[in-house]
This record gives sequence, structure tokens and C-alpha cells, in this order.
Amino acid sequence: MTGWMLIDIALFAILVATGIAIAQIRQLFAVAMLSGIFSLTSACIFVMQDAVDVAFTEAAVGAGMTTVLFLGALALTRTREKETPRTRSLPALLVAAATGAALVYASQDLPAFGIPDSPVQIHPVTERYLVTSAEEIGVPNVVTSVLASYRGYDTFGEVVVIFTAAIAVLMLLGHGATRGVEEVPPPMRDRQRVLRVVAKLLIPYILLFGLYVQFHGDYGPGGGFQAGVIFAAGVILYALVFGLDAARSGVPMRVLRPLAATGVVVYGGVGVATLLLGGSFLDYNRLAPDDPAAGQHLGILLVELGVGITVTAAMIMLFYSFAGRGVRRS
Repeated sequence: MTGWMLIDIALFAILVATGIAIAQIRQLFAVAMLSGIFSLTSACIFVMQDAVDVAFTEAAVGAGMTTVLFLGALALTRTREKETPRTRSLPALLVAAATGAALVYASQDLPAFGIPDSPVQIHPVTERYLVTSAEEIGVPNVVTSVLASYRGYDTFGEVVVIFTAAIAVLMLLGHGATRGVEEVPPPMRDRQRVLRVVAKLLIPYILLFGLYVQFHGDYGPGGGFQAGVIFAAGVILYALVFGLDAARSGVPMRVLRPLAATGVVVYGGVGVATLLLGGSFLDYNRLAPDDPAAGQHLGILLVELGVGITVTAAMIMLFYSFAGRGVRRS
């Protein structure tokens, strides 16, 4: 057994232990923290499996943004889960056990882990992605080629889903108008001086790294989804340290709402432009007929920019909606 296998086993053991703890603990604040640990451990496993792009997304969204939104939701509800009667727990346990047994039974038909002749390894489309995508698309990162070009329709649908979800949350929670939020007293602000200084040092680098991830996704892990979450994390960190009003004065809601729609329009507009140029929807080759690789690169750059804009605006709007409704004191 190699050292890498031992690391994988240890990480999976942490996942199992964290999942059991989440199921047992009734304190929802601890559950939110453990959920972040679960996501961060999952990101480590993805890195071990060479799925760096997926790890990037899991770390940014699962361990980072989702944890903050959970905490914002807890501020509006209770901090302890209500006890469920045993008479209601038993049927749920039986359903979960039956579902797990069905999944284990179905997994017997899967190919052995890591074998070179599994269907995903020998299917012609896999070879095309890995061998010819650099020449067809002109982008070294195969993941970016698949998501933004070969599967451009699917990614466009994902962006629309994110935009729709943000609008639905705004409709349910309102526009995040501040209700009953107390200002931090001066003595507490003085005690947070170190935190405020550190945040001022980190936030510019967070935003700069977001730009790097946005425009370097063609050559390394990253892209619009990851960059959007990183940008939103920078703004949310500012709001957590310096106050919601300060964040809203710099990034107001009236700017975020049209920005969320702008990203979808940019993505869809690229597809409409290719249609008007005589090609198919999201056929980036039509953007530069004399150099298809340049057209692919330009199209991917534009649609990834649209993804980043929508994700950034949607995440910040969600945070504003939760954080702007005050804190439940009961």
C-alpha cells in the first residue's frame, strides 16, 4: 500500500466521521462548521484524484460561500435543531437504508476503480477531448474546452439556473432591507482592529486572484464559476468585517441586480451573434472564420466572463438578502 493510498483512506475516514457527526449533532452552528470541513476534505480528495477544477469549485463554494450562507440563515432561524420523535425517525431510517442498499447493489455493475479499459477511458469522445481538443479549440485546459465549448449549451443552462435561483431567493426574502441590525459599538470595533487591518491587506489580493482565475482558466484550473465565487467572497469578507452598510455603499444592490442579468445576456448574446454570422448557436468558429482557434478562444473568454459576472452578483445578492434581515434573538 502506497503513501498516496493511505492519504486517500485517511481523507475518506474523515468524511465518514464528519458525516456521522453532522447526523448526530443538534447544534446547527456546529453542523455548519462541520459541513465546511466536509466540503474542504472533499476538495482534498478531488485534488488527489487530479480533478483540480472540481476541487477548486468545491473549496470555494462548499467550504467558503455555502458556510457563510448557512450562518446567515441561522441568524434568521434557530441555532438548535428540534428533536424528531422516534416514530417519525424510523421510517426515514428505513428509506435511507433501502436507498443505500439499492445504490450499493447498482454499483456492482460499475467497472473496477482505476482500470484502463473502462468505458469512460475507451470511448471515442474521450480520446477526442484529450487528444484533439487543443487543436480544435486552441485552449490547453481540456476542462475549459469541454465546459465552455463542447458543452456550451449545458453551461449556459447552469448560468440561467444560478440567475433564476438568485431571483427566487430575492422574491422569498425580499431585497435584503436592513431590519433591526444593530451597529457594532466602538469598544468592539477597537477590539477588531487587527482583524480589520488583516482584511484590508487580504481583500485586494482576493480580488486580484479572482481576476487571475477568471482570465487564466484557459491554461489552468479556474474559470467563471470559481472566479465569481472568489470575487463574491472578497465583498462578503468586507461586509463581515466592516459592516453591511459599508459593503452596500461600495457594491449596492441596485447595481447587482442588472449585473446578474448582464452575465446571462453576455453568454446568450455570444450565441445569438454566432447565429447571425451564419453558424450554430455558440459556434465560436464564426467569430473568426479565418482562424477558428482564435474564434474559439474569444468565444470562451466572453462566455466565461458572463458566467463570472452572474455568479458574482448572485452570490452577493444572496448574502445581502440573508444578512440584511436582522438577527433573531430568541
